[in-house]
Amino acid sequence: MKLHEHQAKDLLKSYGVPIQEGTVAFSVDEAVNAARTLYPNATGKEWFVVKAQIHAGGRGKGGGVKLAKSIQEVEERASQILGMQLVTHQTGPEGKKVHRILIAQDVYYPGASEPKEYYLSITLDRAKGKNIIMASTEGGMDIEEVAEKHPEKIIREWIDPAVGMQPFQARKIGFAMGLEGEAFKNFTRFILNIYKAYIESDASMIEVNPMLKTSDDKIIAVDGKIDIDDNALYRHKDTAAMRDINEEDPLEVEAGESNLNYVKLDGNVGCMVNGAGLAMATMDIIKLSGGEPANFLDVGGGANATTVENGFRIILKDPNVKAILINIFGGIVRCDRVANGVVEAYKNIGNIPVPIIVRLQGTNAEEAARIINESGLKVKSAVVLKDAAQLVKEALQ
Repeated sequence: MKLHEHQAKDLLKSYGVPIQEGTVAFSVDEAVNAARTLYPNATGKEWFVVKAQIHAGGRGKGGGVKLAKSIQEVEERASQILGMQLVTHQTGPEGKKVHRILIAQDVYYPGASEPKEYYLSITLDRAKGKNIIMASTEGGMDIEEVAEKHPEKIIREWIDPAVGMQPFQARKIGFAMGLEGEAFKNFTRFILNIYKAYIESDASMIEVNPMLKTSDDKIIAVDGKIDIDDNALYRHKDTAAMRDINEEDPLEVEAGESNLNYVKLDGNVGCMVNGAGLAMATMDIIKLSGGEPANFLDVGGGANATTVENGFRIILKDPNVKAILINIFGGIVRCDRVANGVVEAYKNIGNIPVPIIVRLQGTNAEEAARIINESGLKVKSAVVLKDAAQLVKEALQ
């Protein structure tokens, strides 16, 4: 589950991580009130940053982050950003509608030295079975761009989860980033607290870009992205309550309500399978047949008429789908029961406008094929995956 920037910062702040202070607003009036209360001892010379809150990067380049030099400008910027369809390189051409904004303090104030932006993130390196911290002096840029153009500027430090992050590792990263003096001391506390937040919140990723060294050597999280492991949300009720379904694909939300694992893709063949490994193999065979998978849909080990029907309805809401391949391995569940479920689901839905190929293998597979073939419905059956692939190819042609 992804958190908005303001939610991520609040979580980091609860672990002692200094952040760019701000208040979320859902209307222009709330934005103005937030700006007025953000500086308790305001002199009238304070600047603000108005930041769109969507689950995507590149907001600034898309016009979703604007500087405001007065309360009046906060009102103007809030009016411009709230309700806009913000398009970034991560949203796709359709963009995302902005429902909330963050009114934040401008932390790029003048001082003894120039402020400096850095990049910092923590995630899991699955190949090594360790958490990895990545840092760079090239903050404010996409890390992919840095990796491509300046790979030598990416600092990596692996953390053994059984031991946890040690102070010497924090110092090692700080030295590699060229920090010194008070900024160095502040950074070591900063990164140790972020690692603690990463572990205790069951995050799968924390990214701070930019992490700012201010002109007076403070270290501040100016932006924050946090992904929480969905499987751990039962331990974090408060965090689960932060979920914003407006930022999620409507079909994925609907699938979740039916206890289906669904991820929308850009292809033309809908997939319905039981098991993640079989799903990957099914998508491979679709590509080898000349098609492209339109989704990942795992109905789990207990496929029945209800789950199959729900799966059909979700897949058919994608206008790009030209055929549907159901690929079920009957280990725990019997294939003949799945076949009866497919027939029942088909009849409940009514006219299905695209070809359906059903491949059932395992317990009672031959009986399942007979049920499909004698159903009188426009459904083709296969037992061997190769035959299913050929039927998909013919359906697309």
